[in-house]
Amino acid sequence: MRGFHPLTIVVVLALLCAGALAALVTEDPIFGGGALVLGLIIALSVRVAKQWQKAVVLRLGRFSSLKGPGLFAIIPFADTVVMWIDTRTIATPFNAEQTLTKDTVPMDVDAVLFWKVSDAEKAALEVEYYQEAVFWAAQTALRDVIGKTMLAEMLAGREQIDELLRSVIDRRTAPWGIHVTAVEVRDINIPAGLQDAMSMQAQAERERQARVILADSERQIAAKFRESALSYEDSPTALHLRAMNILLEGMRHNSTIVVVPSSAVDTMGSLNSAMGIVGMAEQQTAARAAVKGTLPSGGAGPVT
Repeated sequence: MRGFHPLTIVVVLALLCAGALAALVTEDPIFGGGALVLGLIIALSVRVAKQWQKAVVLRLGRFSSLKGPGLFAIIPFADTVVMWIDTRTIATPFNAEQTLTKDTVPMDVDAVLFWKVSDAEKAALEVEYYQEAVFWAAQTALRDVIGKTMLAEMLAGREQIDELLRSVIDRRTAPWGIHVTAVEVRDINIPAGLQDAMSMQAQAERERQARVILADSERQIAAKFRESALSYEDSPTALHLRAMNILLEGMRHNSTIVVVPSSAVDTMGSLNSAMGIVGMAEQQTAARAAVKGTLPSGGAGPVT
């Protein structure tokens, strides 16, 4: 029987053996009968509760007391241990299947409830099968919370959902002597089609953010170019040199096609024209010097 400790059984057997031995020695059955009665009384009255247990004792059908932990005694035939209450924290898994959210999205939610008995008397007297009652209270509370919550809130605010569930379940189970310590949502499952749609939405949102960042970068680059243009505004020579530098950098990369600004082409054209005029002047001067060198001294010849 539950509650009997091995020490109790040993004591009862020892008394029976002692009584039987005394009856044999003295040849008086009273010792044997007395030992038997005493052993039965000890067996029926002595109980042992574990460290985490509370024994609910009824006397003649009415609540008498809570016993334990440790060794305790009851009155045989008058007292009855009707329930052993576990006072440790208990983890109870529960779920809600195909429950509609506030925005009519069906989902399956799995959660774990952590609770303990704070008042063993209420747990024994106020509710039948308190463990099952806690499970059903947790499940109905989860369905109620899901029905009042949007899908986005369920996915993003799990901590708030956990705390809300804990407070709702704790209010329901407090009259039963049950204290809910924590609720943790383990998993949220939504339809596969909705998952694909949410994935596409997240991808589109990331692309939008990337384009916004790129446009902002272009704006910043344009601002820097505007500042640079102000630096070259009063110095055309510096602008021409910069254009030539850009062209040179493009040629260094062995590019087959070099794209240069139109201002650089104009600059190069003007520079080439100037260089061509200077080159022609130098050629004419050299030619005249050569002609003069071929004429005899003192003579005059035609000059071209």
